[in-house]
Amino acid sequence: MISDRQALPRQYRAAYEQMLERVRYEGAYPTRHRADEAVRLVLAGLGRQLIGDERVALAACLPPEAARILTAEIPRTEPLTGWAFVEDLAARTGASLATTRWDTGSVFSALAACAGPDLVTCILRQLPTGYALLFGRAELTAIG
Repeated sequence: MISDRQALPRQYRAAYEQMLERVRYEGAYPTRHRADEAVRLVLAGLGRQLIGDERVALAACLPPEAARILTAEIPRTEPLTGWAFVEDLAARTGASLATTRWDTGSVFSALAACAGPDLVTCILRQLPTGYALLFGRAELTAIG
């Protein structure tokens, strides 16, 4: 049986491998396998949060394998705050909140590099509070 990864054209596999290397570097993970686990966890979680044009635009920026992980999830009717997002991922894996927060930041850093600042801004406008910090940005709030 051929795996999805083997069935992909070489350039698409290479793009996903480059993304994994970026996550591995950002997260200081000891292996590519560990980076892949983080990418799959966080992308699936984000896929449960994003809807509409932002979801489509982000998927278009990602390597096909990463886009499939993101879009395979059905979005929630009520998106989670940034902290609740981390708690949800930690509960799904049994990992600590600190480890899950680290994984999220490492993967979101790579996503931001793929998506660019304008799309990240659009994504952050769609999501509840707390995601800006996960993307390595200041959380701005309106006063008044």
